[in-house]
Amino acid sequence: VCFQQTVLVWIPLGFFWILAPWQLLPMCKSKAKKSSVTKLYIIKQVEWTRGQDGVKALHLQQGVSNKCHWISLSHSMVVKGYRKPLEIEDVWELNDKDKTKVLYTAFEKNMKTAMQKARDVCTTSSLTSPKKKKKKGDNKDSDPPKDYPRGWLMKSLGKTFRQNLLLAVAFKLVHDALVFVSPQLLKLLIAFVSDEDAFAWQGYLYAILLFLTAVIQSLCLQQHFSLCFQLGINVRASLIAAIYKKVSTRKESTVGETVNLMSADAQRFMDMANFIHQLWSCPLQIILSIVFLWLELGPSVLAGIATLLLLLPINAFLAAKAKTIQERNMKNKDERMKIMTEVLNGIKILKLFAWEPSFEKRVNDIRVRELKDLVNFGYLQSVSLFAFTCAPSLVSLATFAVYVLVDENNILDAQKAFTAISLFNVLRFPMGTLPMVISALVQTNVSTARLERYLSGEDLDTSAIHHNPVAGRLAQPWAFPSLRDFSLCVTLDITPGSLVAVVGPVGSGKSSLVSAMLGEMENIKGHINIQGSLAYVPQQAWIQNATLKDNIIFGSEVDEARYQQVLKACALLPDLELLPAGDQTEIGEKGINLSGGQKQRVSLARAVYSDADIYVLDDPLSAVDAHVGKYLFEHVLGPKGLLQKKTRILVTHSISFLPQVDNIVVLAGGAVSEHGSYSTLLANKGAFSQFLNLYGNQEENVSEENTAGTGNTVGQWQLEWLSTSSQKKAQEEPPKKLKGQKLIEKEAVETVGPQVKFSMYVRYLRAVGWCFTFWVAMGYIAQYVASVGSNLWLSEWTDDSVRYQNQSYPAHLQDLRIGVYGALGISQGIFLLFATMLSARGAMRASRVLHQLLLSNILHAPMSFFDTTPVGRIINRFAKDIFTVDETIPSTFRTWISCFMGIISTLIVICLATPFFAVVIIPLSIFYYFVLRFYVATSRQLRRLDSVTRSPIYSHFGETVSGLSVIRAYGHQERFLKKNEITMDINQKSVYSWIISNRWLAIRLEFVGSLVVFFSALLAVIAKGTLQGGIVGLSVSSALNVTQTLNWLVRTSSELETNIVAVERVHEYVIVKNEAPWVTKTRPPRGWPSRGEIQFIDYKVRYRPELDLVLQGITCNIGSTEKVGVVGRTGAGKSSLTNCLFRLLEAAGGKIIIDDVDIATIGLHDLRNNLTIIPQDPVLFTGTLRMNLDPFDQYSDEEVWKALELAHLKTYVQGLPERLLHHVSEAGENLSVGQRQLVCLARALLRKAKILILDEATAAVDLETDHLIQTTIRSAFADCTVLTIAHRLNTIMDSNRVMVLHAGQIVEFDSPEELLRKEGIFSAMAKDAGITAADTTAL
Repeated sequence: VCFQQTVLVWIPLGFFWILAPWQLLPMCKSKAKKSSVTKLYIIKQVEWTRGQDGVKALHLQQGVSNKCHWISLSHSMVVKGYRKPLEIEDVWELNDKDKTKVLYTAFEKNMKTAMQKARDVCTTSSLTSPKKKKKKGDNKDSDPPKDYPRGWLMKSLGKTFRQNLLLAVAFKLVHDALVFVSPQLLKLLIAFVSDEDAFAWQGYLYAILLFLTAVIQSLCLQQHFSLCFQLGINVRASLIAAIYKKVSTRKESTVGETVNLMSADAQRFMDMANFIHQLWSCPLQIILSIVFLWLELGPSVLAGIATLLLLLPINAFLAAKAKTIQERNMKNKDERMKIMTEVLNGIKILKLFAWEPSFEKRVNDIRVRELKDLVNFGYLQSVSLFAFTCAPSLVSLATFAVYVLVDENNILDAQKAFTAISLFNVLRFPMGTLPMVISALVQTNVSTARLERYLSGEDLDTSAIHHNPVAGRLAQPWAFPSLRDFSLCVTLDITPGSLVAVVGPVGSGKSSLVSAMLGEMENIKGHINIQGSLAYVPQQAWIQNATLKDNIIFGSEVDEARYQQVLKACALLPDLELLPAGDQTEIGEKGINLSGGQKQRVSLARAVYSDADIYVLDDPLSAVDAHVGKYLFEHVLGPKGLLQKKTRILVTHSISFLPQVDNIVVLAGGAVSEHGSYSTLLANKGAFSQFLNLYGNQEENVSEENTAGTGNTVGQWQLEWLSTSSQKKAQEEPPKKLKGQKLIEKEAVETVGPQVKFSMYVRYLRAVGWCFTFWVAMGYIAQYVASVGSNLWLSEWTDDSVRYQNQSYPAHLQDLRIGVYGALGISQGIFLLFATMLSARGAMRASRVLHQLLLSNILHAPMSFFDTTPVGRIINRFAKDIFTVDETIPSTFRTWISCFMGIISTLIVICLATPFFAVVIIPLSIFYYFVLRFYVATSRQLRRLDSVTRSPIYSHFGETVSGLSVIRAYGHQERFLKKNEITMDINQKSVYSWIISNRWLAIRLEFVGSLVVFFSALLAVIAKGTLQGGIVGLSVSSALNVTQTLNWLVRTSSELETNIVAVERVHEYVIVKNEAPWVTKTRPPRGWPSRGEIQFIDYKVRYRPELDLVLQGITCNIGSTEKVGVVGRTGAGKSSLTNCLFRLLEAAGGKIIIDDVDIATIGLHDLRNNLTIIPQDPVLFTGTLRMNLDPFDQYSDEEVWKALELAHLKTYVQGLPERLLHHVSEAGENLSVGQRQLVCLARALLRKAKILILDEATAAVDLETDHLIQTTIRSAFADCTVLTIAHRLNTIMDSNRVMVLHAGQIVEFDSPEELLRKEGIFSAMAKDAGITAADTTAL
């Protein structure tokens, strides 16, 4: 007895001795900062005596930090999350060592050295083997086969996170060792049950030891996982920071590509980090299992292993196939996202031209390819799953069959069979994970290549920009072939403090010159010398999603006096009165709640406020009305303006300001054709003076008036006009603005919703199809029935060894045993194959249905939806959420079903063995259920916080990419990097808490598992006399399996619940209210409108139901083929007028009648197809030039060429190598703004509708192009009704009538001559633009 008591005491202590090295290791290595681990271990020893919970809490505590109060915090957070939705404030702050900045600094250091090494290798290898290089380049995307340094990314990541990796290895080793202790204990337990004379205490000892092994095992595993997940999020943070930093220096990058690198590729790395240790742990477990099996069954194990090895090549083959599919799929995804981004950015154009079906078809074509790959990928997965389900049963079948057939004396008894089975079960996990890890590794490889290529890409070469203090400002010849397939060769010298105008026709290189000064072009020879700081105003204003004030101050110190001065000079004060929160108004993404002119003025104000030495202004006056332009020139740019002492380089199309500039540079074909002051150039009689004679007949007066006349009276009048019209403005702007403020609140509400509704699962399954769902479920049930059957059969078989103890074993029985066992094993696999194949088809069907619904609904959504919803959020639905529906949900569903069935079957087996176990199940399952509910609530909210905090990362990112030139010009890269770090940290914080709460859960669940093992063993010991060894073996070996499965079940339940949110998010946009139907029963007559008469009858319109009217009862008739000009200050309702004609805004009262058809009664496409518009900002899409003109292929090539000829583009297009098939890049970047405008003109010419609307189309175009457009419109649309919404009055002086809008009403409507005579608003505007009655007759 004394011996027994000592044994009972010593064995548990033995464990601590075994573990001692792990405890001492940190002490030996200890530096001050690591001592936390030692403390943890010491406390852990104490906690053993104080009960289980302390250990879990401590375990958690090490995950977060070594302050003791964390122990309760994880618990408190889980409880808090259960009681109320968690907000980001409830989440704990990160430790300093986990902050993005710290992580990235370390990573960057390692990355630079590794990349440099790889570069050297790369250059040497490319010198030695040119052939090989070519091949490498080809197998990547269709990019030019440039070689890039490879293999450095993994190295530098490994180096950065070395400490984490080593600790994780230590924990994993302990865990792996303990995994093999359980089967040995099981063996002893079976021997004990079979042995009549054994002491009772031995049984209890074995039961307790099984329990302890299980508990320690789970603690080590959780520590290991905690470290892995931490590694994952830290790797992701480092990569995103690296990509972000690269964007700010890299030469070219499209938004789509970079966002994909951030979302998909960095995420892959994060997922990979969780499994990275399986790469060595799996082989280790496999080898150990084989060794122990050999000890049990001898050489017959080789039969089993041979079976396993046969399965491996199958898997390797499948993995290779999967890789190709995956790569293809990434390309399709990139392409689809690129088109989607463009569609959403250019949605207004699509609506105006009724082009949605064409683009829907383009997206759907890609989607079809994507789904085909998806379903093939699903099939491959199910085949490999089949192989791996069959594996354990085939292996044990082969082994047992060989074992009993080889030698008469080999009897399969319970000890051998069930120890072998539990070892095979151990084998099953590494064999199952290895292929998964390998395929994850394959995917990560694809991502590694993409990231390595991106991060090692060329940076902008700013070496050509010098900052030497010389008298000259800009000097030396420059030649650059660049962004626009365009080369520029310029020699210039600009004196400090002068105002230099740069003029020239479209495509002469004005914008390129600006890019060159900012260092955005590639230098061939020469350099630029710039002294002092730069400020830059781009042609298309770039506005951040921040308050108006932040947009202007742009990270400088706040100087209130200067700020007010700037606002006044930039004519922004009247606008501030209109915005709901003044300068604290939140501006939506891309500045959607500001008009074009306001955006431009904000952009200008930003530059003025920055107080730089040199101002580079790329046509800043194009988007504002003439009188505002004049005001800005006087108060800001001109000789008397705020910037009079600064160096100003002004690219302009406006001739009227030229007499007042110090120096004029005329560009033609990428070179300076002449430069000098206004008078010298006129005297030279060169290109410039011809240019002036062409367009300047009315400008002559302007210059006289400007030089001679006192601009005073005009100035006063202007401000009055600004203030009177500001009331009108109030009606147009606030609507949108109020929206803008709501925008920002909405995302928070939408994300932390109530518990995910059951209806979401139903909706998903309905998309899959009920028939599919039913048969998939049946397949899984059949598989588990077969599995339980084969286990029971095995237990019967082993009990034969007792029955036929001293007699020869009947041969026929042996064959029967082997045959049935094999059949049951294989049928398991077949049922599973059936179920997974079906589920792959079903999942594809669901993906197709959901994406189709989402896409068609977004395209049917009214314009107001796009004004209030940031594009980033819609894109998120198409990228992240559709990805989840495509790939994550199906696999999670599959795993969930297997886990659920697995647990049920295990519990059934244990209850068959020891019926009393049923009593234990009840309290255990209650505990399990509560942990589950608590945890899932918290987990789901943390996941939602994760996706909410992730959106800002992407939108800040997209914003940065689109405003790169501005950010670089002001030199604000650092500030944006910091902002990115802050947004990243907020996101990291929520992911981190999610990981910790996962561990909280896992420890509690594995404890339930350990208890199941304990009770099944304990009950077997108690019921010793009545039980056969076989059934005990079956019951305990099943129980040993259950711990992992329980854990997985909760994990997948919460995964499923988290991921099903994607269905909810997609659905949210599927139920967005649609605009009117595209085609209705009442179709307009053929050839309508034949005359082109437009009648407005008391027409009223407002942006949203709760807002004021924008047009307040307009009544007028526009006759057939009449040319009407529409004028009025920004916000008078000019643009609203066009929106109403196209029904982008629906009437609030009254109606519009075109050729006797009330436009509200016909379908939108019938209406929009028969009107034509040349929109304000020319939007082009990726694709061919032809696709941009005629997406439906309705016209013949001759017609297209004819249109191009009329649009003066024919010679340009004929000069292109691919002519009509010329590839237009994202947003038409490879054409100049003027050329894009001409392409839009060609579109209008091609449609040749009876009614043409010109929306300020002349804004961004130089006078020559303007002239071309005007003459073309006069000749080509002579027999059409033309409405022109004008900025420059001289474009509409030849109209039949001019409509003057003010505050949403028509104040004057008559011929220009009459109006000039009348001395009304129009004549005042004309006087301001320097137009007199005499000029009109000249025209």
